[in-house]
Amino acid sequence: MLPVKKTSKSRTRTRRSHHAMKPVNYTLCDNCGSAKLPHAVCGKCGYLNKSQTFAKG
Repeated sequence: MLPVKKTSKSRTRTRRSHHAMKPVNYTLCDNCGSAKLPHAVCGKCGYLNKSQTFAKG
């Protein structure tokens, strides 16, 4: 079954307004200064802050 009326560009774009990508929040590595994701191991030097220990269980 086909729609009765064409959906306007305004209605389509209003519906898709939540589909925008959010910017990635990078932090600097304390050891080498390269950009990395927060709470993650540095991909360049492998440094992890000693205060961020993960519970094993």
